[in-house]
Amino acid sequence: MRIERARGTRDFLPAEMLKRRIMEAKMRDIAEKWGYEEIRTPTFELAELFTLKSGEEILKNMYEFKDKGGRHLALRPELTAPVIRMYVNELKMAPKPVKVYYFGNCFRYEEPQRARYREFWQFGAEIIGSDSPEAQAEIIALAFYCLKSLGIKAELYVGHVGLIREVLQAANMEEAEINKVMNLIDKGEREAVVEFMGGIGTERELIDDLISLVDLKGKDALNEARALKIIASNNDALKELEMLLKIIDYYDIVYTLNLGIARGLDYYTGMVFEIYKADGKLGAQNQVCGGGSYRLAALFGGADTPSTGFAFGIDRLAEIFPLETDDLKRKEVVVVPIKEKNRNPDVIKEAIKIASELREFFPTHMDVMSRSLSAQLSYANAINASFAVFVGKKEVKEGKVTLRNLDTGVQEKMSVEECVERIRNQV
Repeated sequence: MRIERARGTRDFLPAEMLKRRIMEAKMRDIAEKWGYEEIRTPTFELAELFTLKSGEEILKNMYEFKDKGGRHLALRPELTAPVIRMYVNELKMAPKPVKVYYFGNCFRYEEPQRARYREFWQFGAEIIGSDSPEAQAEIIALAFYCLKSLGIKAELYVGHVGLIREVLQAANMEEAEINKVMNLIDKGEREAVVEFMGGIGTERELIDDLISLVDLKGKDALNEARALKIIASNNDALKELEMLLKIIDYYDIVYTLNLGIARGLDYYTGMVFEIYKADGKLGAQNQVCGGGSYRLAALFGGADTPSTGFAFGIDRLAEIFPLETDDLKRKEVVVVPIKEKNRNPDVIKEAIKIASELREFFPTHMDVMSRSLSAQLSYANAINASFAVFVGKKEVKEGKVTLRNLDTGVQEKMSVEECVERIRNQV
């Protein structure tokens, strides 16, 4: 009986895993050079961690279950809430700001689409303890430079949900109503926003001004926002956004101001940003990163703590990551014990010793199937090995090996030390 993998999941073959590990290494390098430290949280959490802010409705899009002790658990649908839960439990006394990054798999019960799966991977970073314009700008810049390290060209859009929230709060809307409108704005459903707000009795003039606000985009968006009646002259969100944009400019980053960014998650309180693949190669799913400022610590039993962060969709990045030739320079070496009629323990012993020395420097294979010389060389060819190191009775007696360059066919007898140096110089 053949058993298929579960819907919405994937198997990653060696070539795909090599690409993903290269991506991870590049992103880790950037994050650590910026002073961020890696953390990891459990794959499943108490379901309450995710329903506290978003309500029971979120459970329909989650893998949630009762364990044998009757505890209500859920596979994590995202990583920000688990990170803040960890902060409250383990890191609240750490020097501020706490700067962390993470790689992890997440799970959502949604309809699978291109580059959108039920099990997916994220890379993210958080600054916990500050949501100042300086912290916000650093998070945006970190995301930008992570993409730059991957050689991916993308478009950055920056906004501020505080402007939208202040307008909705001034209209005396309940929190649930505000979140509903924010969600509709995030989806670009302007007509639904007008219909919903009209249905709860919001004045038409305010609705029109709100639609005008969220449609503002580009270099003149700030000045146009100031001209709207619903934006007070001393608006705190507007002042914060102005300072943020000045600091982003110091990082020499190209971006577009977009006051219509609302983000799908309802815990964002201030700056928000999104990054899209520039050429649209991912089709409708071309967003590769999103983030912003939020306050979740108090909800999970900690002190009210400002934070700002982002998450990349690794699955989408993997589809467009341009592997360079240098990234794939992995020279495989095959140690070939030359057997005669019977296995020679001395030859096998020496072959194992030589393979162990070579493995300190190169990916090294050794025959474990008692194959003939020709069969071993066929295997070396099948895996695209670059070098074969022959070990036979003569080599053992002389304390040497025979190194063959499988690309050129040239071979020469030499010491193990010379063999290592020869391969290293040709890698």
